[in-house]
Amino acid sequence: MDTTTTHQDLQQEIDALKATLTGDMFNDMDIKDKIHNLEMKLKGVRPMDSHIECVGCGS
Repeated sequence: MDTTTTHQDLQQEIDALKATLTGDMFNDMDIKDKIHNLEMKLKGVRPMDSHIECVGCGS
């Protein structure tokens, strides 16, 4: 994680993205993907059996 990005910064960005969700699955798909990537960074989660960053989602 970038040292200039704090957990609070990530959470604020997640909250801002969640506020823009419309409820329409197709319109929200990109926003939900961004939220997912940020939540993975926030939690320090990587896919199982992965010693490198996730290639599939970029987290």
